[in-house]
Amino acid sequence: MSDYKTIPKKIKEQRKFYAITFTVIALLYIIATIQTKFNPFDFFFKMGNFFDFLLNELLPPNFELSGGLGLISLVMQNIGMSIIPTFFGGIIAFCLSFLTSYSTAPNRVIAIILRGLASFQRNLPSAIWLMILVMAFGIGTTVGVLALTINTIGYLLRGFADVLDEVGKESMEAIDSVGARYLPKLFQCVIPAALPGFISWLLYAIEINILSSTVIGAVGGGGIGMIMMSHWKLFRFRTSFGIILALAVTVIVVNSLTDYLRKRVIR
Repeated sequence: MSDYKTIPKKIKEQRKFYAITFTVIALLYIIATIQTKFNPFDFFFKMGNFFDFLLNELLPPNFELSGGLGLISLVMQNIGMSIIPTFFGGIIAFCLSFLTSYSTAPNRVIAIILRGLASFQRNLPSAIWLMILVMAFGIGTTVGVLALTINTIGYLLRGFADVLDEVGKESMEAIDSVGARYLPKLFQCVIPAALPGFISWLLYAIEINILSSTVIGAVGGGGIGMIMMSHWKLFRFRTSFGIILALAVTVIVVNSLTDYLRKRVIR
């Protein structure tokens, strides 16, 4: 008891806060489990079924696809579906970011409106945008690319604006002393300072879009995701698993490459 009294008041408050937080999280977990009727022990009870399916239905993976499209060409198509939205979304986000950043926007009201639109675009999943576009254009690669582009504009616009907020204010103030106009300020001072951040966000967008393009394809956006789901529905699990492994290797390679480029840019 004497030891407890010697504990500083700040540490006691921290312990109390952690205890309350842990209790709240535990209660929320219990409530969510009851509401969803989720049994956390189901996986352990059905472990035998899992390994039976893995060994007998998925392995060995099949990397040979029918229909004239090879696995490599599908992977390249998937990469293309991630690069195109990043390219067009990056251009649009770049142009609008100067009106979105509080440091460079000529009008604060416009910046608030654009930030709100960007938040709406990036917080609405690409699959939702795809469903909206499918109603107008039908299924296919085109709607998949459009859905990814809309989503990409949202998070790149917000990311670019945050980069400009970090470097724009000091840069703008520094060049204001020489009486430069708005556009010279941007091109001679702000953009060079923000360029590494822009490139880093673009590389990150490619990583995200490679993963998203597979999900988009699986729900009607074309590409390798649609091929994978078609084989899965026909119970060709080994072929689907081969596609999944090819995608996993692609993601690892692209992530390694973008991480390397990002480090070089930051330097």
